[in-house]
Amino acid sequence: MSDIAKPDAISVIVIVKNEAHDIRACLASVQGWVDEIVVLDSGSTDGTQAICREFGATVVETDWPGFGPQKQRALETARGPWILSLDADERVPTALRDEILASVKANAADLFQLPRRSNYCGQWIRHSGWSPDYVTRLFRRDAARFSNDLVHERVLYSPDSRIAALREPLLHYSFRDFSDVLGKIDSYSTYGATQGAVRGKRGSLGKALMHGFWTFVRTWIIQRGFLDGKMGLVLAISNAEGTYYRYLKLMLLDTKQPAAAAPGDRASGR
Repeated sequence: MSDIAKPDAISVIVIVKNEAHDIRACLASVQGWVDEIVVLDSGSTDGTQAICREFGATVVETDWPGFGPQKQRALETARGPWILSLDADERVPTALRDEILASVKANAADLFQLPRRSNYCGQWIRHSGWSPDYVTRLFRRDAARFSNDLVHERVLYSPDSRIAALREPLLHYSFRDFSDVLGKIDSYSTYGATQGAVRGKRGSLGKALMHGFWTFVRTWIIQRGFLDGKMGLVLAISNAEGTYYRYLKLMLLDTKQPAAAAPGDRASGR
């Protein structure tokens, strides 16, 4: 790594757990041109930490508070004036690398939005609400922070911040296969339901059916998922399933709320 104190130094931050199948390619795509790599690991057992250390990364082993809080921890650990936030299943191609370096050197904005191109089970998705998909991943460390969302975290910044968009895409290998799809549907719907319950949302079978159906219609028809062919249909169905199960899990959280404490017992919250 090079001089982290220089004004255009870049720190890459990544949060991981059992990402041995992805993290090597991710870090290889930034090796040699960023100034620091910070990885927060929440209990990997597949050798992820060792792979990260091969790339000279600072690896912090910690618990799992949710996506937003974990990314904020990584941000607070990083030392560079510029932050490039990546997920383990993302890659920075050469053209995007060059654009990032030029943009940081020019200091033309405080935050940059990157166009992300996503791969679903081997197919690049060009519609279905996945393209164009601009994500705020490059920003000055003192200009932004992450939200506290358990899932689908956001980058928060001042209304007067300078924001620009890059042209070259960030590559995202979002789902390797259908087992990966099912696993993420389960985990993300759980996070979403928990987050919804905290915010006072209620679930029901009717809501699960209605929102699931609307998600399918939005992905397949409104966002033109049909142009992505059979995998567009599969994606629309899996999106609908994620929404359906999120509301079902929220319904179950509602039913588990203690109505009253038994005599001599203390009622306990979730």
